[in-house]
Amino acid sequence: MERGNTLSMTESIRRDGESQGDSQQSAYQAAPAGAEWPPPPAYDPAQPVAVAPGTTVWPGSGQDGHGGHDGNGTGGGYAYAAPAEPAPAPRRRAKGPTALLAAVAIAAAAVGGATAYAFQELTGKDVTTASSGTSVVPASKKGTVAGVAEAVSPSIVEISATSNAGQSTGSGVVITSDGEIITNNHVVSGASSIKVTTSNGKTYTANVLGTDSSKDLALIKLEDASGLKTASLGDSTDVKVGDEVVAIGSPEGLTGTVTSGIISALDRDVTVSTDESQGQQQLPGGGGGWPFEFGGQEFNGDTGSSTTTYKALQTDASLNPGNSGGALIDMNGNIIGINSAMYSPTSSSSSSSAGSVGLGFAIPINTVKSDLEKLRSGSES
Repeated sequence: MERGNTLSMTESIRRDGESQGDSQQSAYQAAPAGAEWPPPPAYDPAQPVAVAPGTTVWPGSGQDGHGGHDGNGTGGGYAYAAPAEPAPAPRRRAKGPTALLAAVAIAAAAVGGATAYAFQELTGKDVTTASSGTSVVPASKKGTVAGVAEAVSPSIVEISATSNAGQSTGSGVVITSDGEIITNNHVVSGASSIKVTTSNGKTYTANVLGTDSSKDLALIKLEDASGLKTASLGDSTDVKVGDEVVAIGSPEGLTGTVTSGIISALDRDVTVSTDESQGQQQLPGGGGGWPFEFGGQEFNGDTGSSTTTYKALQTDASLNPGNSGGALIDMNGNIIGINSAMYSPTSSSSSSSAGSVGLGFAIPINTVKSDLEKLRSGSES
């Protein structure tokens, strides 16, 4: 009787509330037929324990006396570790098209400013460059010769170079506020002293920084100059035949003379002398001018045996001795060329040979820009 009662009580307890280990084992036994459940563990799973905050608790291996489920190293006990550092908060990542657009905008901004920034970093100068669509002419005078003259004349200077052969007069274009000026090599070659007069009448002494006779270009620098009005250098690849242009220079020593015309041809092969002695033939009032060859003919005298040929813009804007080194300008006020060669009658005794004949040439401004680093380096060639 007593044995039977004991069995009945045991069965009753297990039905009404088994111990935790027994209930888990019963759960495994109660799995439906055919279910792909994992087999029951060989021993009861470890139970949670209360520990100090920040302490990490891991189930023990049951070996080497480091704990078991009975606390004596014979089962699945616990191994204790030092408190762990809190895990860093996960980094939030932008999602969706908004993040993509933001990334594209940043990249575009970087690319947009890359060219000008790179040029300034390499040269350390504040040269102003512009596309053909950028206008420096006031809106009320845009597209007019008067508007171009007003905007650009302060950036054009007169150059007087003295050498053993005499004195020559030319023009130049201010490209930095501290007095860097682009002109023709033949205007300053062989000069022992150079004086520059700005549009407001102020005179400076200048020194040659670099020359390139192969392109008939020179870079000079004013002494103790600051705050000068700089010209905007355009893009000569955008120039088309028939485009209106303005020329500003000092023909025959007449400072700030403005003439206008059109681009009459592109990519003309113009041959000029690289001999220093030829650079001083351009004397105010002396007739002739800088000798050059074009179309198999020589103009303004003999170019000599040492010559160079470059591609030039042709214009019918009136150019005369003294315009050399001055600016050829588009109607937005951007410099598109440096005037370098022009036909001048050797005699004015007859009316048929007097005045401009509409045959002038300018070095494309893109050629000038590509040569600036070489000129700044002090190269003399």
